[in-house]
Amino acid sequence: MQKWAIGLIVALAVIAAGLYLFRENLMFLAARAQLQPDVPFSQSEPPAAPDYRAAASWAALPTRFDNADFAPPGERDVQNKAEVDVFYVHPTTYFSAAGWNQPPGDEESAELIDTIILTNQASAFNACCAVYVPRYRQATLFSFMDREGDGGKALELAYADVQSAFEHFLTEFNQGRPFIIASHSQGAFHSDRIIREAVLGTELEDRLVAAYIVGFEISEGGGLPVCEQATQTGCQVNWNSMSPEAHSDYALDTICVNPLTWRSDGARADFAANLGSMNFDTPPVIEEGVADAQCLDGRLLVSELRSESEWIMPFGEGNYHAYDYGLFYMSIRANVKARVQAYLSRQPASSGV
Repeated sequence: MQKWAIGLIVALAVIAAGLYLFRENLMFLAARAQLQPDVPFSQSEPPAAPDYRAAASWAALPTRFDNADFAPPGERDVQNKAEVDVFYVHPTTYFSAAGWNQPPGDEESAELIDTIILTNQASAFNACCAVYVPRYRQATLFSFMDREGDGGKALELAYADVQSAFEHFLTEFNQGRPFIIASHSQGAFHSDRIIREAVLGTELEDRLVAAYIVGFEISEGGGLPVCEQATQTGCQVNWNSMSPEAHSDYALDTICVNPLTWRSDGARADFAANLGSMNFDTPPVIEEGVADAQCLDGRLLVSELRSESEWIMPFGEGNYHAYDYGLFYMSIRANVKARVQAYLSRQPASSGV
């Protein structure tokens, strides 16, 4: 797939977590008209549910070659000997009006996951952990514009798959080891609920190293503690990247942890603190010092992009949702490794077996 085509598809796909910011304008109305499925959810036949016993129902597994194995120059993929697992829930890549939920055979959506999402997001965790990425009947793009109606039902169906995949992950793959929950966009919407409903207050909470639930409006209330240090464990991070001029309706209590300082105190981190960013180039290219970062009013502000690469802006200049992971890729990679080491160092020698 050519870069321009990838960019066009990604520009549409990432709208899922951001279009609700534009409820009043023409962009929203035009997108709504083009993306709304013709058939009501109650009258549509849902796609067949994934069978998580089958390898085909997983976009990434540590036991096979896939793009979650990507490691930048000087880095290593250590999945074959990792003591910690990652359950990663991918963002929206299905923007068709043909149905409310992605059918398993949708090749365009699967290609985006297999090429871009695994490389630019999920692979950030392979320096410390074995990476598991389930496929699921993700809700179509329009669902986030109709959360109280049929879109909400589509999201419920998608969540049922994520819940089933998580249960299979725990019983068949993880088997008592420490783990991380990570996600982006629609994936963050679902994984936040997984944490609240299946992890908090159970024995799983002690095994949860941390949660990276990025790119959605997540509030602190009722969830895990917010991470305030780079090596803190049992906590969660979230951020939503944009320029100071970009429009935002994020609530003030939306969690924002700066991925360059790993604190939520509002201190600005300069470009020099950014260990490396990654665009959608093929093969991937790491650039240092591309973005600074500062948490303010529930947003992660990036003052500018210091890069010669072409960065796709589906909402115009200043909305960096597509690059919530890419802009801070190497910093995320380093932090996950440090957080895992901190967790393992605090556990008994038999932990994680």
